[in-house]
Amino acid sequence: MLAKVNSAAVVGLDAQIVDVEVDISAGLPTMTIVGLPDAAVQEARERVRAAIRNSGCAFPMKRITVNLAPADLKKEGPAYDLPIAVGILLSSEQLSAEIAETLFLGELSLDGSLRHTHGILPMVALAKEKGLSTLFVPAADAREASLVEGVRIIPVNSLAELVSHLCGAATIPDYHPEGSLEGVVQAGWSAMDLAHIKGQEHVKRALEVAAAGGHNLVMSGPPGSGKTLLARSLPSILPKMTMAEALEVTKIYSVSGLLPSDTPLILQRPFRSPHYTISHAGLVGGGRWPRPGEISLSHRGVLFLDEFPEFGHAVLEVLRQPIEDKVVTISRAQGSVTFPANFMMVAAMNPCPCGYYGDPVKECTCSPSLISRYQKRISGPLLDRIDIFVQVPRIEYEKLTEERLGEGSDAVRLRVERARHIQQERFQGAKLTCNAEMTPVEVREFCQVGAEAQGLLRAAMKQLALSARAFHRILKLARTIADLTDAQTISASHLAEAIQYRPRSLV
Repeated sequence: MLAKVNSAAVVGLDAQIVDVEVDISAGLPTMTIVGLPDAAVQEARERVRAAIRNSGCAFPMKRITVNLAPADLKKEGPAYDLPIAVGILLSSEQLSAEIAETLFLGELSLDGSLRHTHGILPMVALAKEKGLSTLFVPAADAREASLVEGVRIIPVNSLAELVSHLCGAATIPDYHPEGSLEGVVQAGWSAMDLAHIKGQEHVKRALEVAAAGGHNLVMSGPPGSGKTLLARSLPSILPKMTMAEALEVTKIYSVSGLLPSDTPLILQRPFRSPHYTISHAGLVGGGRWPRPGEISLSHRGVLFLDEFPEFGHAVLEVLRQPIEDKVVTISRAQGSVTFPANFMMVAAMNPCPCGYYGDPVKECTCSPSLISRYQKRISGPLLDRIDIFVQVPRIEYEKLTEERLGEGSDAVRLRVERARHIQQERFQGAKLTCNAEMTPVEVREFCQVGAEAQGLLRAAMKQLALSARAFHRILKLARTIADLTDAQTISASHLAEAIQYRPRSLV
């Protein structure tokens, strides 16, 4: 008897329906899985055999053929265990149920219990899109699956429990999440508060401007001046994620297997800080089965690159395209996979190898040639894609011992959220979310400069030898500064502040 069970596969961040077809015929007792399965799928034979026996059912001692269709799509992971087991029980007539509009997902243990499975969220979203009304998922993943509204989620603890449910002996109640997810997204922040960082007011202002417009930022200064601490405080002033953004980020972490079982929804904007020894594939993504890299895990959040010049030259250069396009495409012989990469890049660096070039207190021990080589590790085209470059000087004793706290992150975040709200109204109907994402078309429409500011911009173009890309980035930055003051047009003061953030040199 032939049985067909619906399941799903994850390709990149999207899912695709997989038909699990099981046929049992007379012959030597064997079990064959076809349809381009990887090693984890092939090993399902042993897991399914033991799970069926330990769940009180009989494993048929006949020739079993399992086909995972479409056959040209590579299948990976253990999520096919449950649909294969259900298919065998249906085909051997130990089970009878109507499952045409049902999707099965889950990894089986040898005792028949179901384990946590990666990529549940995109597969549930696909099921809703394809009109499949009922989903059987591991109980540990029910909360994550319930993020997609409009489908019936049934949490399954074991294969024996599922068989009893399908036979009508004992019904498994549908899963209904407690509380509102909208309320969960507005959870508190755990990042460093700006109020506890002494001094560096001009750097805090640069962070506020960067957060308000989604701009990239580089901080340069001697060791111990607070660059890393300032970068780690940036998430505390970023606007809270919307439900749509939270679902985007959660989908990425679900596919990557980084979503904790007790955290069905990513509540805060990601902050990723990879070490400078990271590989090309680790940063961008890749592998035989392409997986998101650090830039995709930073989507809608912050990618912090500490010790910026220490990263490999080839690794840094691959950032140029994702910074512009907000996506990264990984091509393999079997096809291409596109991952989102809409992140804020924040980098910290020393001005020289010893870190004290230009420091008024401690003398630099590096030779001029060594300083020059160190600075040139970051290419001009990459620097051209950075909107804000700010110096972080040594903190004086008086500042460190001052009792008074500075302005808190909550107050700064209110201004940032007000500026973002202005931008959302400006870009209503478009796919843009902040000023940093504007193309030259939007810059021409929304970044009108007055006559007084035109002269300042013309002088800056000549003296700083700015490229066309840098010209547009200055206008986008000035637009963000104007939004922070609730100004309709870009004035000379807004433009002057934007120009001062351009790097004249790396020191």
